[in-house]
Amino acid sequence: MAELLNYRIDDENEDKSKETVVLIHGLFGSLENLGAIARVLQEDYRVISVDLPNHGRSPWVPESQMSLPAMAAQLLALLDQLAVERCALLGHSLGGKVAMELAMAAPERITRFIAADIAPVQYQRRHDGIFAALRALPLDNLSGRREADQFLQDKIEEAGVRQFLLKSLYKNEQGQYQWRMNLEGLYQAYNEFVAAPSLGHYQGPSLFIKGELSDYVLEEHREAVISRFPNVQLKVMQGCTHWLHAQKPETFARLCLKFLSN
Repeated sequence: MAELLNYRIDDENEDKSKETVVLIHGLFGSLENLGAIARVLQEDYRVISVDLPNHGRSPWVPESQMSLPAMAAQLLALLDQLAVERCALLGHSLGGKVAMELAMAAPERITRFIAADIAPVQYQRRHDGIFAALRALPLDNLSGRREADQFLQDKIEEAGVRQFLLKSLYKNEQGQYQWRMNLEGLYQAYNEFVAAPSLGHYQGPSLFIKGELSDYVLEEHREAVISRFPNVQLKVMQGCTHWLHAQKPETFARLCLKFLSN
């Protein structure tokens, strides 16, 4: 049997009578990225945060297991193992695409889902510069995160993005820095991430939240969203970029809670 995705259940009492909400992070991230919303949701829900394959502490897998359908299947296998018959999904960016894919593939298992700043469309490659910068980082001679940040400054201008990426950098038992994520595996599979989800529809409730200043979800994507997810609510978070859940966590949590509780 294939190794399961890494996960964390945020519920001190493991109350299985609560509705389950599964949180799925975006590219280069880990289950820690949605920690703020997990802490809010766990008061009323059983929250399961997941590391996507080749991210965080999940297994490193070949490119063939990194398509959107393949990642959705791995997530479904985890839900089966945890005996989660039905759940809600909340995914940011790439995690939102995986949520869409799973909702369309197994609609009877998904009560509702939230896609944070992502649309069900084919995207252009937009992370090649980040991949080049991270792959060029001299891990063998690195003294610490500060040096890594300095190395990346002229290649990745936004300090917040650099700090997000460097959360995946850690020191192994030999005292050498390395990536927690499978950077080369992600690079090889990147075309899978920018692809549109499989053809299909999901009739259950869905919520798409866009950052006002983000170019990930555009007016031209509206038809693709509504045609594939007809029971949809569309919300815009003012003053936010792609990192809307980190920039205005209280607003993001309020939108999610209102949708999940209806």
